[in-house]
Amino acid sequence: MKSLFKKIIVALLTLEARAVLRKYQPKVVAVTGSVGKTSTKDAIYRVLAARSHTRKSEKSFNSEIGVPLTILGVPNGWNNPLRWIQNLLDGLFLIIFKTRYPEWLVLEVGADRPGDISSLARWLTVDVAVITRLPEVPVHVEFFDSPKDVIEEKASLINALVPSGTLVLYAGDHELDKFKSRAGERRMITFGLGPEADVRADDVQLLYEEGKERWPLGMKAKLKAEGVSAPFEVVGSVGAHALLPALGAAAVGQALGKKVEEIVKALESYEPPPGRMRLLRGVKDTLIVDDTYNSSPAATEAALDALNLVGSHMQTRKVAVLGDMLELGRHSAEEHKKAGAHAAKTCDLLVTVGFRARDIAEGALDAGMPDSAILQYEHTRKAARELKSILRQKDVLLIKGSQSMRMERIVEELMEEPERAGELLVRQDPEWRKKK
Repeated sequence: MKSLFKKIIVALLTLEARAVLRKYQPKVVAVTGSVGKTSTKDAIYRVLAARSHTRKSEKSFNSEIGVPLTILGVPNGWNNPLRWIQNLLDGLFLIIFKTRYPEWLVLEVGADRPGDISSLARWLTVDVAVITRLPEVPVHVEFFDSPKDVIEEKASLINALVPSGTLVLYAGDHELDKFKSRAGERRMITFGLGPEADVRADDVQLLYEEGKERWPLGMKAKLKAEGVSAPFEVVGSVGAHALLPALGAAAVGQALGKKVEEIVKALESYEPPPGRMRLLRGVKDTLIVDDTYNSSPAATEAALDALNLVGSHMQTRKVAVLGDMLELGRHSAEEHKKAGAHAAKTCDLLVTVGFRARDIAEGALDAGMPDSAILQYEHTRKAARELKSILRQKDVLLIKGSQSMRMERIVEELMEEPERAGELLVRQDPEWRKKK
């Protein structure tokens, strides 16, 4: 019954969303990819909102129901039928009456299963399509026949791009040439950390409080585009890949004719979302790198590199707390072992959480990490309790795992201000907190 109700609601909301788009004709930026979609969407919003009335997908509203909700500007009704009815009435109001509507929509578009994006592309018209990093083994591959099918589904967003539109691509993607070919005569702009990118970051460094080099505050670099360079910062998260959302947003700004100085100014208000390499103070004067929103092989490797960067600069113990990476299907065991091998090179203490994460421990052991430096747990609650007792002052912790692992519970247990969990952590809505 719930499934039938959901299908009806999705169908009605989609019809209303299409009608609203036809009536108000906003410009649309759509963001997909496997790494950094939400952060990139938030950064793009900052660049556009500086001059235009702009709306973005809230949190990670990127599904068949999340996109229509954003277009209509209504909230998730969760399990409340009355809230869903109210959403439909609000949509009708937009259609029947003339009201102020955003000039720009910044939509996050996800692909959990085959057809998610291709079906959306049949009715959504996009002015700027952004495809973030697509690693060789992307998240959600479990529900597809192969990683290439995931990439093909993401690439189907290009079908929604208007002929005069712009395709923004991650320059380091292994499928870059295929995407370029698919785009045809449309304009393309690449972003990334390497010299081949049209919009890139040079001189990447950790950002510290002026005159102090104890706790990093974020990252800093020089933004380069069209022969112009300007310094910029991303405060609140670490790792070279923490700069990519800002670079993607800068590429969108370039597509729309904005100057580099204007883009950098707009990005000053960008704040990385919770659970995306966010820096938090922990108990015992420790530093937590909170990357608990989700996990995938490529993102885990990048996060471990960031842990190594921060810990090496601070000359302190590096602790990696890694949970299961879900939805990898037949690639699961191999990718978990690869993550373990990378952890052996980048951290001093490895803590795994979950059944699949046992393969992370095995991979670390095979790579030469001593058994005494590896702890294994089945559940987050026990891991959090025992971690608190073994932490040392000045430790740097990376905490990461797939959404269903609820690794944010470990962060809440170890953070210095747990009373601010609702403000600083992911999945703090009442509906999420009720879940086991």
